Amino acid sequence: MHWFTAVFLIALGVATAARLWLARRQVAHIAAHRAAVPSEFVGRITLEAHQKAADYTVAKTRLGAFETFVEVALLLALTFGGLLQAVSAAVSTAFRPESYTYGVALIVCVVVLSSLVDLPFSLYRVFGIESRFGFNRMDLRLFFTDLAKQVALGAAIGIPLLYLVLWLMDRMDQAWWIYVWLTLVAYSLIAQIIYPTVLARWFNKFSPLEDETLKSRIETLVSKCGFRAKGLFVMDGSKRSSHGNAYFTGFGATKRIILFDTLVSRLRPPEVEAVLAHELGHFSLHHVWKRLFVAFAVSLAMLWILSQLARHTWFYEALGVHTQSTAAALLLFSLIAPAFMFFLHPLSSVYSRRHEYEADAFAARHADASDMIHALVKLYQDNAATLTPDPLHSAFYDSHPPAVLRIARLQAQQR
Repeated sequence: MHWFTAVFLIALGVATAARLWLARRQVAHIAAHRAAVPSEFVGRITLEAHQKAADYTVAKTRLGAFETFVEVALLLALTFGGLLQAVSAAVSTAFRPESYTYGVALIVCVVVLSSLVDLPFSLYRVFGIESRFGFNRMDLRLFFTDLAKQVALGAAIGIPLLYLVLWLMDRMDQAWWIYVWLTLVAYSLIAQIIYPTVLARWFNKFSPLEDETLKSRIETLVSKCGFRAKGLFVMDGSKRSSHGNAYFTGFGATKRIILFDTLVSRLRPPEVEAVLAHELGHFSLHHVWKRLFVAFAVSLAMLWILSQLARHTWFYEALGVHTQSTAAALLLFSLIAPAFMFFLHPLSSVYSRRHEYEADAFAARHADASDMIHALVKLYQDNAATLTPDPLHSAFYDSHPPAVLRIARLQAQQR
């Protein structure tokens, strides 16, 4: 066994065991606290709603654990099982192995295969779990229409990008990783600009906010925070799900404020204002740019590592592939990287939760903290977010602080 084979198998084994162990802890902890509403939420959330959130979270966690087994099985089949090598051989009968079209076709075949394996889980998640707990509003026709649009959009954007990346890897010598990184950064920033004005309309309808009282409150808040937006829109989120949310999207002149219609229908205007103040906090405190900077820095480091590995024949052979190519290197690295990146999850979660606390504090300064608390309680209940996550599971995965800690901080700021 090659040393890199052993390193990868150890990383994959430890990451998989950790994922399953954390899932087991989450299920056990939630089940142990299912019988009673946490004291901090007594009188705010009913026992029925608390138990629904517990059951919903357990169902999603168990599905995620089963997905883990399937993902690992597919990964091992593609590498040591020889499936990727077999796909490479099949594609080489249609395209010359040295051509860029061969590389693009190889990557597309693996992406399609992975998507087909994931499709039953997506269907069960939407029409099994989401429907069982009363959240799903989609039918099969809309589900597959969305899927067709996603495939078309992915092909329209992804295939030209793949050609460009493979060309850069082939032509830019040892510095190709810098050029590829600059290309990916440019694509990401362009996507941030065109998504809110063009691409998002493929999937949802955006209408100007008609509630004049709410609109006036939001415009006053936005002006007070020094924020400029291109428009204030309500999105037909209820077309697919009863979950509610709000967000800002775009950069510069394309910045837009988006409210889910489910959010507008459930929260009072002061509560919607408080939720938007939280989202404004992310922009005002430059959280979006900070997260982009971290993502760009990580991608730069990952591309450099790939540039070092792709030069060595042992990298391919240690992972069960004998046909060396830039496309194979890109594929193999994309397949194995999650096993190693898994251990960075806690750092990412800590960083994200700190931003959430900062945005909550911003909301408490620019809106009423009690309205923010009331909005959060309603959102936790309406979205069936568990109030009793396992602390270790939460620390490892959750991008938002647990409800108890988050509301406690807001109450302290209110005082």
